[in-house]
Amino acid sequence: MLNVETLSYAFLIGFVPILIWLAFWLLQDTRHPEPRKLIVRAFVVGIVAVLLVLPVQQFTATLLPTGFVLIVVWAFAEEAIKLLVAWFAVLRHKAVNEPIDLPIYLITVALGFAAFENTLFVLTPLQNGELVTSIVTGNLRFIGASLIHVLSSAVIGGALAFAFFKQWPTKILYGLIGVILASLLHALFNFSIISFSADLLVTIFAGVWVGIVFLLLILEKIKLLKRPAWWEQMFVSKK
Repeated sequence: MLNVETLSYAFLIGFVPILIWLAFWLLQDTRHPEPRKLIVRAFVVGIVAVLLVLPVQQFTATLLPTGFVLIVVWAFAEEAIKLLVAWFAVLRHKAVNEPIDLPIYLITVALGFAAFENTLFVLTPLQNGELVTSIVTGNLRFIGASLIHVLSSAVIGGALAFAFFKQWPTKILYGLIGVILASLLHALFNFSIISFSADLLVTIFAGVWVGIVFLLLILEKIKLLKRPAWWEQMFVSKK
């Protein structure tokens, strides 16, 4: 049975490590830092996204057999819903005024999602009195599952960032490509965790960390994106 102590431990194990990641990713946008209220909103809607994803995953599980296809569908549901809540709650805000903002906010949504998901994962062992198991589970998710959420959402954010100064049909196309790539990446990670032996966990996690290194390089490139002349004439010169 859940009690205050169990919930407190679950919160600490699920949320505190994620807040460390959040602080790290916010440092990637120090030139024009985002409003703290909007960052908090993005994190909270990431939590809400978990509540929206769970019934979708439960429903699709009744329609599809267990296997790679179901894993892909679940991954697509997660990435699509994270993008939708981010769009309605954050991305339309006037503060989103440069390309780097898109991956930063989507990463923040992903971290909110991961924090709540991690909390749910450690609740069962905590209820059984297995504190050490909960801590180990939390640590593994800190270096693996949490980062795949970041990496997947950053793929979508990066795609949208490179389309930031383009017309809406191109933005939609880039966004769709981003969601598909992110879903496949996420599904491949989940399938690997389920299918491969525990001995290969380090290799799988190492692959995620290599992806994070590439992500950092891509974020630096996104920071250098310039407004085209027509954008300056239409939007900047009128201010």
